[in-house]
Amino acid sequence: MKPKVLFLCTGNSARSQMAEGYLRHVAGDRFEAISAGIQPKGLHPMAVEAMREIGIDISMHVSKYVITLLGQHIPYVVTVCDNAKERCPIFPSTWEFLHWSFEDPAGAVGSQDERLAVFRRVRDEIIAKIDQRFVKVDTGQGRT
Repeated sequence: MKPKVLFLCTGNSARSQMAEGYLRHVAGDRFEAISAGIQPKGLHPMAVEAMREIGIDISMHVSKYVITLLGQHIPYVVTVCDNAKERCPIFPSTWEFLHWSFEDPAGAVGSQDERLAVFRRVRDEIIAKIDQRFVKVDTGQGRT
């Protein structure tokens, strides 16, 4: 049985969804990637676009409420925003709790291109953290 990695943010619309999609893509044979939100808002279309640009389709993802995961064995919990860290429920079977604070790309302002650039930057920051903690540590390899 693969260990679960939960990516948790406030709305489960962008950061945690991109993290789930990336980890599933590069290490789905070793980890079960899931994501959830404190107050789910629905998948952001620019998150879908940013991931599609690197060959990962998250268009079928749905926002999930973290409460639905309580009671599950989740070895790794990764909060990707400060609000989620402050409001994260306790998962008694967690081996490791990580906090990676990323800017909320859904709050970006400007033109479509300017906002998409923020999604791309945050996506790349998420990828670097996942590669460092879950991919390179175990296999010595990065993005595929």
